[in-house]
Amino acid sequence: MACATVFLHYNWITKTPLLDKTKVQTFDEKAYLSSKLLQLGEDPYGHHAFNQRETDKLASDREIRDTRNYRCSSLTYAKDLPPTSVIITFHNEARSTLLRTVRSVLNRSPPRLIQEIILVDDYSRDPEDCELLMKIPKIRCLRNTKREGLIRSRVKGADAATAEVLTFLDSHCEVNKDWLQPLLHRVKEDHTRVVSPIIDVISLDTFAYLAASADLRGGFDWSLHFKWEQISFEQRMARPDPTQSIRTPVIAGGIFVMNKSWFNHLGKYDTQMDIWGGENFELSFRVWMCGGSLEIVPCSRVGHVFRKRHPYDFPEGNALTYIRNTKRTVEVWMDDYKQYYYKARPAAVGKPYGNVADRVELRRRLQCKSFQWYLENIYPELRIPEKEVLETVVIRQKGGCLEPQSLYRTANPIIKLGQCSDTQNLISSSQEWVLSGSMIKQFDKCVAITNFSIDSQVVLDQCNQGDGRQKWMLKGGAIQHLITGACLDSQAAKLDANQVGTTPCQPKLYSQQWDVLKVT
Repeated sequence: MACATVFLHYNWITKTPLLDKTKVQTFDEKAYLSSKLLQLGEDPYGHHAFNQRETDKLASDREIRDTRNYRCSSLTYAKDLPPTSVIITFHNEARSTLLRTVRSVLNRSPPRLIQEIILVDDYSRDPEDCELLMKIPKIRCLRNTKREGLIRSRVKGADAATAEVLTFLDSHCEVNKDWLQPLLHRVKEDHTRVVSPIIDVISLDTFAYLAASADLRGGFDWSLHFKWEQISFEQRMARPDPTQSIRTPVIAGGIFVMNKSWFNHLGKYDTQMDIWGGENFELSFRVWMCGGSLEIVPCSRVGHVFRKRHPYDFPEGNALTYIRNTKRTVEVWMDDYKQYYYKARPAAVGKPYGNVADRVELRRRLQCKSFQWYLENIYPELRIPEKEVLETVVIRQKGGCLEPQSLYRTANPIIKLGQCSDTQNLISSSQEWVLSGSMIKQFDKCVAITNFSIDSQVVLDQCNQGDGRQKWMLKGGAIQHLITGACLDSQAAKLDANQVGTTPCQPKLYSQQWDVLKVT
């Protein structure tokens, strides 16, 4: 822990002036931290749901490993990047983590790009947690007169911001080397982009800084449970340069950069949401459906402490608050698809969510697209439960139809392209298939790849809902394997004539184009 009194008119690392010397104030870091140290015998996880003893041990300007891909260091960015207002909201945050968040921003950002850091104190027990930090140059402190929650606190900070770009951070973060320039560059190129860094992990137990995968994006299920998901093989092949941005259906919501005018134009946040939770879905749907885009920028890295529980109270309880917030999202943005939310989260049925008329009017005024458009164009991987209704089809390519080579004589018969039967006899034909969700079935067997590679034999295997080899998706005229991203191909190399396999998808390749015809 740094113990000396620090004069903060210089950047800690670069030693460059931050403010005119006549405005310098003295910030006593030792006094600020020592008054809130963990007392002997106290549970280190009790106040903050992370190990306070470990964070209090660390220097507020500690070094962390540069976790970017090596190619990132050679990139150059526009010289006229706009400065940003950094908005950090907090409620009873540990002083050591809050200070480390602030110092990392000042130390690892070009000074001219940080117009201000706005701390929004959401009615913490001790107002000096925030007030004392105003002795640090560029720090502004806004304090709520009652508990407002993350959403309304962020809007308060955004309204007070003077820069044209907003950067939202959580209060237990550490930004990494050159984190800001790639984010500002993308927003400068297109003001409708909302961009997020790769979020590294700061251990809640040891506070070690750990690199996260560079091949993740945000996703969710029908209960609106956020999850990180691996981008598909096809998506990785489409961006061979690891520094290229990754389109993401949703963002985690804690750390992102957005043009302030665009933020205001899109309706800021839904301020009738309470405390925390669900606001990232509402913002993500609104951005995509109303003319913007979301992306993760791999050359920007920010560490974040992910906790296993909330260290603060929810007025109506965590579950009811999350239901209220997500119901406001589904009732405004998900159209008829909201039925799947209620099926996945039956506890939400009948629960109050307030009046959403103003948000419905916002959507109408902005002329936003439908949720069906969002599913088809942004998140086609989210399987619609309605499509799990069994449907009998034939799968045809010109005069050939998909069928097993010997359904009854082998354990895992090879799939081939055979001469199509007379249409009047299809009901009893081995060319009849049943579509069940992401599986293609005949009796109790399903179409499966034999290995997780882009070039695989395709066979019939015993159906197993949890077997990733049996997961497929109809995409245009192609039949694509969900995990490998490869497409069903009637002329796969290294296979005997008429046998079907998978190969890398090529939209114009006729051997990958299939007609899926419903049997009536």
